[in-house]
Amino acid sequence: MDPLEQVRIQKLKQIEELGYDPYPTFYQNTHTLADAARQYSEKTAEDLEHNPIKVRVAGRILTNRPFGKAGFITLSDGEGQLQVYAKKDQVPEKDFQLYKLLDIGDFIGVSGSLFRTRTGELTVLANELMFLAKCFLPLPEKWHGLKDIEIRYRQRYVDLVVNREVRDVFVKRGMVVRELRRFLDERGYLEVETPILHPIAGGALAKPFRTHHNALDMPLYLRIAPELYLKRLIVGGLNRVYDLNRIFRNEGISTRHNPEFTMLEFYQAYSNYTELMDLTEEMFKGIAEKVCGSMVIKYDEYDIDFGKWTRLSMKEAIQKFSPEPVDVTDRRAVEVLLKKLHADFDPRMALGNLIGLLFEAVAEEHLVQPTFIYDYPLELSPLSKQKASDRSLVERFELYIGGMEIANGYSELNDPMDQRERFLAQLQARERGDEEAHQMDEDYIRALSYGMPPTAGEGIGVDRLTMLLTNSTSIRDVILFPHLRAE
Repeated sequence: MDPLEQVRIQKLKQIEELGYDPYPTFYQNTHTLADAARQYSEKTAEDLEHNPIKVRVAGRILTNRPFGKAGFITLSDGEGQLQVYAKKDQVPEKDFQLYKLLDIGDFIGVSGSLFRTRTGELTVLANELMFLAKCFLPLPEKWHGLKDIEIRYRQRYVDLVVNREVRDVFVKRGMVVRELRRFLDERGYLEVETPILHPIAGGALAKPFRTHHNALDMPLYLRIAPELYLKRLIVGGLNRVYDLNRIFRNEGISTRHNPEFTMLEFYQAYSNYTELMDLTEEMFKGIAEKVCGSMVIKYDEYDIDFGKWTRLSMKEAIQKFSPEPVDVTDRRAVEVLLKKLHADFDPRMALGNLIGLLFEAVAEEHLVQPTFIYDYPLELSPLSKQKASDRSLVERFELYIGGMEIANGYSELNDPMDQRERFLAQLQARERGDEEAHQMDEDYIRALSYGMPPTAGEGIGVDRLTMLLTNSTSIRDVILFPHLRAE
C-alpha cells in the first residue's frame, strides 16, 4: 500500500473518532454549487452583508489553502465550483478539527452564509462542516491535471474530476443524443428496441462477436446492425421507426473505430434516399446550431460550415480527386491506378468493390465540408435498391464530414426474390474467404415476401458526430469507457 494512502486511512480513523460517520447516507443541500454561483453572481458585498443568504452545499475538495486558524477550500460538484472559508471561531471546535484532517479529493457538506472576499470572489463562510467521503488516492496536481492518455482512458473517473473540458465533451454528447431523438420524435418516428443477440449476423458488412446460448444450445452474435429487424417492423406497418443502439463489430481499434459504438438507425416507408439526404441536412444543421450555437464549427485544423452542403456521385468524386483521369468502367484501368496508389486489393474482387477501394484511396480524405456521396456500385450494397437508369448502381449515399463517414443511407431493396439472389452472391463471397459478407436470413426474406412498401433507411454514427461537434480527433475522447488492452 502506498504510504500516502496509509496516512489517509489513518486520518479517516481520526475523523471517525471525532464522532463523524465515515460514510453517511444522505446530505440535504439547498443549492448545487453551479446554481449558487449563478443565482448570486450579481450580489455585491454590501448586498450580502445587509441581506445574508444562507446555503447548504456539497462537493469534492479541489484545493485547500490553510492559514493557521482559517483556510480556503475550493469545492466542486462536477457542474460548478464555489469557494468555502473555514474559520476556527465560526465553526464548532469539532468541525475545525475535521477541517485540519481533510485532504484534496474528500467530499464534504458545508452550511454557511455567502460573502465576498477582498478580491470579490463569492465565498461561503462556513458555520458547519459535514464529512461525506474520503479520497484515499491522491488526485493529479491541480495545475497540470491528468495528461497521460492511457491513464485518462482507463481511469475516466479521475479524468472527469480534474479535466473540466472532458466533462464538457460528454455534456455535449448528451445534447447530441437528445436532439437526435427530438428531431425524429417531432416527425412522427417511433423509438423501438431491437435484439442485441442475433441468430444470424446481418444488416451490415462487418465481422461479428460470437457467443453461445447454453439453454437453447445455439450460437448467437452480438448485433452488427439492427437493420433487418427494423425493416421487419416496416413490413408490420410501423411506417417510421428508429433505434438508438449499441453496435458491436469485432474489428480493429483506431482513432475512428471502437469495437462497440453507438448508432442511430431510422427507417421511413414511402420514401427514398434523396428524401433522406434532405432530412439529414436539416437534422445536422439544427443539431450544430443547438449544440455549438453556430453553423460553423472548428474541427481539427478546419472550419466546417453546416450551412453549405455538396452532393457528388461516387464516380464524380473519383474523377474530381483522382491524381489522373480514370475510366471507372474499365477494370484494367482501375487496377492499374490502385497499384500506383499502393492500395491492397484481391484480384478476384468484383469491379464494384475495386471502385469502392479507389474512392477510399483518392477521395475520402478530401471530403471535409459536408458532402453526400451517392450512387454506389451494386456489389458494395447488397441491401439497397438498384437504380432504374443504371442497374450496376444502387440508390445509396454516405455522408462525409471532416474526412470521416458520418452517415449511411439508401433506398431499401424490397424485392424478396432479388434479395435472395444477393444473399446467395454473398454466400459465395464468404466461401472465398470474405468473413464480413452477409449470411442468408430466411426469416427476413419471408418478411419481405409479405410485402414491404418503398422504404428508405439510414444509420448515423453518434460517436463520430460527437467527435465533430466537440472538436475531438479520437473516438476514444467521446466514449466514456473505450476498449483498451488489458493492463
